[in-house]
Amino acid sequence: MSQYSDEIKLRRTFAIISHPDAGKTTLTEKLLLFGGAIHVAGAVKSNKIKKTATSDWMEIEKQRGISVATSVMGFNYNGHKINILDTPGHQDFAEDTFRTLTAVDSVIIVIDGAKGVEAQTRKLMEVCRMRKTPVIVFINKMDREGQDPFDLLDEIEEELQISVRPLSWPIDMGQRFKGVYNIYEQGLNLFTPDKQRITESVAFKDLSSPELENYIRHSQAQKLRSDIELIDGVYPEFDRETYLKGEVAPVFFGSALNNFGVQELLNCFIEIAPEPQPIQAIERKVDPHEEAFTGFVFKIHANMDPNHRSCIAFVKICSGKFERNVNYKHIRLGKMMRFSSPTAFMAQKKETVDEAYAGDIIGLPDTGNFQIGDTLTSGEELHFKGLPSFSPELFKYIENDDPMKAKQLSKGIDQLMGEGVAQLFTNQFNGRKIIGTVGQLQFEVIQYRLLHEYGAQCRWDPIHLYKACWIESDNKESLDNFKRRKSQYMAKDIAGRDVYLADSGYVLTMAQQDFPDIKFHFTSEF
Repeated sequence: MSQYSDEIKLRRTFAIISHPDAGKTTLTEKLLLFGGAIHVAGAVKSNKIKKTATSDWMEIEKQRGISVATSVMGFNYNGHKINILDTPGHQDFAEDTFRTLTAVDSVIIVIDGAKGVEAQTRKLMEVCRMRKTPVIVFINKMDREGQDPFDLLDEIEEELQISVRPLSWPIDMGQRFKGVYNIYEQGLNLFTPDKQRITESVAFKDLSSPELENYIRHSQAQKLRSDIELIDGVYPEFDRETYLKGEVAPVFFGSALNNFGVQELLNCFIEIAPEPQPIQAIERKVDPHEEAFTGFVFKIHANMDPNHRSCIAFVKICSGKFERNVNYKHIRLGKMMRFSSPTAFMAQKKETVDEAYAGDIIGLPDTGNFQIGDTLTSGEELHFKGLPSFSPELFKYIENDDPMKAKQLSKGIDQLMGEGVAQLFTNQFNGRKIIGTVGQLQFEVIQYRLLHEYGAQCRWDPIHLYKACWIESDNKESLDNFKRRKSQYMAKDIAGRDVYLADSGYVLTMAQQDFPDIKFHFTSEF
């Protein structure tokens, strides 16, 4: 065991994921409130422009009231160091979220008690299942009328294909919502709607005691007793091992906006959630307790500070200890680099750190040295895998709308594409630049950010394409022949790889049949 083991055991790095509007950003903010990282919660919904959530700080997010970039926040709670990654719920930014899931050890899924499981949540759960990431479910908005809690549990099991075990249980809902019974700690938490204050709880082991009626109405007490009896009859005892294997999801109920049920979630989370886990690199499995430093870039963000045109590369530390001003090897470039101002984040507030441990996420100032997926180590040749770029589904030509600003546009496109917001393809036939995204909203975000962060104006020209596929072949003759035949549809991505832009599903199927020697890939990771 390394000398850092004690530090690493105290780390909990997780992402919060959900469908848009389920209350993810509000929950993030309340967790920060309990961690003492912020002192007053900005009521996110009250006025989107004036007062906005701590984790949504980009200008466009304030205007839209949605999160479009993953925020990273750290705080200390009960002796643990907690790193939260708040992800965009909007499906147009799913790719950012998928990549974020490669940098965390566990996940909290937020579900709206009235709407239940929504499409986006299902997709994200597939990624968690693929990676066997442990999941905790928080059912939000219990202070509004919603579905019956048992129906919700059935729906989660069916839709997300995971077994559940409630660790808290609501006492009524909507107007009649009285609070939750904390099954995990055996306590009664009584609800008073208050966005700032944190509610009181009463230890309550024996639900059959008539004292229960002192706190809640007789009918509610009767229902709570029979519900808990049913839960114990239907669901197996909570077992941490099955949760850590990603087979069972503990479920909590509450109202994030009213600060309710959040602390129970946090208290249980630090006890049961996994500490930093080993990560599979291409060469070998890397254990967090190893002494040598390793880490990878899972996200790049341009213009964290609009006054300085800087990019920041977010690095997840996989093993050992990272130190300021120490030389580390940038594997792809094959050169040693040292970093004088690595930062840790509290949403937009960042501070320089001297050291960080496995499980932590640090920001490194980037002057164009990093790409998503880059590995840094103390010297060992390692490559971390599992950071996919998906084949885009929407395409537009990007054109310069202001000839005086060609340089700004080109720099802006380079930096934004480096973030992985969208993908850039250069058509080999006419040299025009094509932007590919997985959602319409990304075009608006790119246009907005180019104008506001780079002073460059772009306009979009339509292009009709079906899919972008990365192609490769061991048969050079076949590949050259294909590129000749499809010359109008051949492009290069930012890494200079060959990409075939198929204009319809039929044409793509025919191409796959006509050229059996060529492999067509729909994610860039191959």
